[in-house]
Amino acid sequence: MNQTILKQYSILVEFLGKTLGPDYEVVLHDTKNYTNSIVAIANGHISGRTIGAPMTNFGLNVISDKSYKNCDYKLNYNGISKDQRILRSSTMFIKDENEELVGMLCINFDDRRYVDISNQILKLCHPDELVEQNSTYKSVNSIIDEAESFSGSIAEVTSTVLKKVLSDNNIPIDRLTQDERLRIVDILNQKGIFMLKGAVSEVAKQLHCSEPSIYRYLNKLQKYKED
Repeated sequence: MNQTILKQYSILVEFLGKTLGPDYEVVLHDTKNYTNSIVAIANGHISGRTIGAPMTNFGLNVISDKSYKNCDYKLNYNGISKDQRILRSSTMFIKDENEELVGMLCINFDDRRYVDISNQILKLCHPDELVEQNSTYKSVNSIIDEAESFSGSIAEVTSTVLKKVLSDNNIPIDRLTQDERLRIVDILNQKGIFMLKGAVSEVAKQLHCSEPSIYRYLNKLQKYKED
């Protein structure tokens, strides 16, 4: 049944991509396959992704905390492309007859061309003040903590989330203690990173420890939860 639903939405991806035009990326995620999540994509040049790319940090969070159960979509939040452009993103949660999540339909709008045109028109009226007032762009650095990142590989997804965790907790990666590694693994686990196939290997590599160590941390966290 899930594949039938996704097949219908795959047609919608192609339709919307052609209808909306090249500034709108339309993406369909299979939420049962986190590692190769994208099953259809139109105008993928916007984020640089293709079919088979993994679930985003936003998607992993939604699945992990089950926030999709309380709503059908999320509108107009920030996304960041690989080349550090700010996109306006919206996601619809595709659910089956039991209200379980089977997919996500995402639209990412790149409004660069329209902002440039708008600013050029305003410059005809006033060279400075009106242009400054019209500019709604925030810098990438100012939104990176809250934005969805579009990654083309497990390594990129892991790195994006891990960098934010280290930054938020002011932890230097070059001299981590065992307790700090445990805390980092706990946060990454809560964010759904370990749902990705190969994530243990990537986290171990980026935390400069062994894969068995990561599994030991995960087992310890599970025991804490059960106690």
